[in-house]
Amino acid sequence: MYFHFANVLVFFGLAVLFVGGMLTLGQLLRPQNPEHLKLTTYECGEPPTGNAWVNFNIRFYLVALIFVIFDVEIAFIYPVTVVFRDWVLKGQGLFAFMEILLFLGILFVGLVYVWAKGDFEWLKRVPSAQRSEDTMRQEAVQQQAASPAVARRAA
Repeated sequence: MYFHFANVLVFFGLAVLFVGGMLTLGQLLRPQNPEHLKLTTYECGEPPTGNAWVNFNIRFYLVALIFVIFDVEIAFIYPVTVVFRDWVLKGQGLFAFMEILLFLGILFVGLVYVWAKGDFEWLKRVPSAQRSEDTMRQEAVQQQAASPAVARRAA
């Protein structure tokens, strides 16, 4: 039994030595001539423009988070489906199936919540503000005042 742990320890030690050796070798062999141009930020092959602190749309984060949630769902469901036959043979099939349905039900409720909230819509529609009666009266008065002047100009 200790032999299996020794194998892991040997491979871990070799990995540490290999990574450390490659980093040391790279530091010894690479040229050391930092220039102003080499020290600037480089992103996607383009020189940086503008400020790095830009407003980032939160929908990117929400969509990524929703994707991760459902991706983890697949990661949890797959091992259960692999051993489900063994559970059925042991007489635990119904219990395991109910647990799977409960898990999927909770995720389905989350999906319905996100869908009802409108987080799947890439372009959200902002509801128009309710205008007060005073504002509507002022607009009506302005339109009535403007319409005789327009009629006189046209004549």
